[in-house]
Amino acid sequence: MGQWRLVSWNVNGLRAIEKKGFVAWLGREKYDVVALQETKVSRDTKLSAELIQPDGYRSSWDYASEKRGYSGVVVYSRPVPARVSTTFGRYDILAREGRMLELDYGDFIFLNIYFPNGGSGPARLKYKLDFYQQFLDYLGDLRRSGRQVIFAGDVNTAHKEIDLARPKENANTSGFLLAERQWLDRFVAVGFVDTFRLFQTGGDHYSWWDQKTRARDRNVGWRIDYFFVSADLVPKVRDAFILSDVLGSDHAPVGLILDL
Repeated sequence: MGQWRLVSWNVNGLRAIEKKGFVAWLGREKYDVVALQETKVSRDTKLSAELIQPDGYRSSWDYASEKRGYSGVVVYSRPVPARVSTTFGRYDILAREGRMLELDYGDFIFLNIYFPNGGSGPARLKYKLDFYQQFLDYLGDLRRSGRQVIFAGDVNTAHKEIDLARPKENANTSGFLLAERQWLDRFVAVGFVDTFRLFQTGGDHYSWWDQKTRARDRNVGWRIDYFFVSADLVPKVRDAFILSDVLGSDHAPVGLILDL
């Protein structure tokens, strides 16, 4: 296909972001793959035609069937994937709560993923860590089968101290716990690369800000949204970025450009 332009965005409600100009933004930017998390869309949610099938895109969805208005992911794609999956065999946690879509584009497997938040108590933190374990195991299966892999989304963890404005104050906060951060270390150890850090090695680059404290105005944020690629794709990465000036959610979109 040549150059691929991909973007990932936790929109904190798809219908809410539509009211803030999302469809116009999508039509104007013309990304090849647009992966959204936290759509808060259920299977029977009434959506506009522009959200169901934006001009020039086909859409693929996963929903949280157990809880309305919760979680949910969608991928809007210009290239037609060979296969779309929302079930992952023995990795049952990955298929719960509408958190993961797999699209096979031939040259690579693309995973749009919304990792759980572990902040509501010990049981939920355990669920998040179990999710990480199953995801790591699933990545291993894909790599052993010879596939190149990109995964993107809201990982719900800042990896290093440089990835949040106040690391010391948040050392005991879910999203920056050592047990969570070590899972990102494991992704790196098995050969996955945080593409943003190929281009930006400094601080003050964030993708999420607390709305209650108007933290975005002061850039007191966290970088918890990522594009990771398997190491064999790194030579094809041309850029990775955060679109911090795109408003409408408490997260900013993050992007990746590849030459294939």
